[in-house]
Amino acid sequence: MRMPRGGRLFLATCLGSLFVLVLYFQSITKPEPGVKTGSSPGKIRRSPLQALYNGDQLDLLAAQRSLQGRRELLEQACLSHTRKRQVLSSEDLKHLIVDDQHSLIYCYVPKVACTNWKRVLMVLTSDGRYTDPLSIPANEAHVAGNLRTLSEFSVPEINKRLRSYLKFIFVREPFERLVSAYRNKFTRSYNTAFHKRYGTKIIRRHRPDPEPEALEKGNDVSFREFVQYLVDPRTQREEPFNEHWERVHSLCHPCLIHYDVVGKYETLEPDSQAVLRLAGVEGMLQFPTSGKSTRTDGNMAARFFKHISPFYQKKLFNVYKMDFLLFNYSTPEYLRTR
Repeated sequence: MRMPRGGRLFLATCLGSLFVLVLYFQSITKPEPGVKTGSSPGKIRRSPLQALYNGDQLDLLAAQRSLQGRRELLEQACLSHTRKRQVLSSEDLKHLIVDDQHSLIYCYVPKVACTNWKRVLMVLTSDGRYTDPLSIPANEAHVAGNLRTLSEFSVPEINKRLRSYLKFIFVREPFERLVSAYRNKFTRSYNTAFHKRYGTKIIRRHRPDPEPEALEKGNDVSFREFVQYLVDPRTQREEPFNEHWERVHSLCHPCLIHYDVVGKYETLEPDSQAVLRLAGVEGMLQFPTSGKSTRTDGNMAARFFKHISPFYQKKLFNVYKMDFLLFNYSTPEYLRTR
């Protein structure tokens, strides 16, 4: 019996939309043969993916053993805590930056050193136009179009890159990242766009009897009001979280895309150097070190959460629980959920 035309179209659409699920399993398979380098035409080199998995040819440093352990823990957590297979669209791949010259895919997470990683990738893909990551202004590193994302490619091209490129991600303790985002976007006078876009809405919805100036400028949002905004069911019904406080698993889909390297903000420098070594560019450039004197750490996060009630702490933890589970972060000792 022949299927109606509408049924055939529906089936074709469904099969096409499932490409990322196929890629998840394909990306775990053996790396493809060596690739040609851009600097020496005709010369074959091992790809970063081969460098990672061919352990007999690479000294297994402590940092790399740690990266391997994290990858395994992530796979186990995905099996334990996810049930439904989400179907990804090209829109879901906009945070995955592609470096074709060095066979790299990096999923950037705001507030996890993503500015410096974008600077590094601009150096690696600039054909000599940039040589020092720190010479690139921070705002230029975030200009759309300076770096290519996986969403810009066709399905076969996406498929090929996910199979053969080294895919890496950097994560951070979820509440330290959240406090860092709050401090940067709501306590800095220069972030007027965030104050107008989000601050005015937060104050209007979560502050009793707000002053007219606060409603107009939105520049004095308290951390308590920010938390109330995040746990309010209306927030995500109206629009997705901003990328600066969106969950890592929603930005990078680590249970659908197999990341070969999971770096952590807490061990940023050795993990970054391990990635550069795998890419074969360790001698070419150094990952920029942070010069911040007031970096958001666990002690600072504890001070912010001190004034949040146990009720809201528990609700907020539930919002970010999957990031804690997937990336093996313990529940903070300062958290009071009962």
